[in-house]
Amino acid sequence: MSQIGKQIVDFNVQAYANNEFKEVSKADVLGKWSVFFFYPADFTFVCPTELEDLANLYEDFKATGTEVYSVSTDTHFVHKAWHDASETIKKINYPMLADPTGVLSRGFDVMIEEVGLAERGTFIVNPEGEIVSYEVVAGNVGRNAEELLRKLKALQFVAANPSEVCPAKWKEGNETLKPSIDLVGLI
Repeated sequence: MSQIGKQIVDFNVQAYANNEFKEVSKADVLGKWSVFFFYPADFTFVCPTELEDLANLYEDFKATGTEVYSVSTDTHFVHKAWHDASETIKKINYPMLADPTGVLSRGFDVMIEEVGLAERGTFIVNPEGEIVSYEVVAGNVGRNAEELLRKLKALQFVAANPSEVCPAKWKEGNETLKPSIDLVGLI
């Protein structure tokens, strides 16, 4: 069942960010673009490579008015311990959401019930709290933050320019298409 257009679940969870614990809720997400980046668990193997990739582009995401939230079923205490123990994870400045009850993992439909961990799911959420893009990949394959940023910018562009569409591999500043009967069969 498609997640596109689905309103995100109401939530209030603990997070670790900028050397402190804080609460993050749906109310904090509404009104701006958000990326929810689910991963199986702290202290694992592929996960830190992905989280570092996001950390390296975090300022680029922020420049688009977007907040990035990484999410696993670990507690906020485990997020802090991992942050303190790993040189890779120390680079992270975005909020690391704790989801030990699975409210987010189940709400975004990425919970692996048999093991209590989240799939590698990536969700872009618009300011109205609706999912406008998502991808779920096998646990043994890492994701690419550059491609995520490209898709985010395309989604923001078409949200601001609803009469235009972004073709494959579109990048900011590239030409878009204006769907019309005149284009049918010419592309």
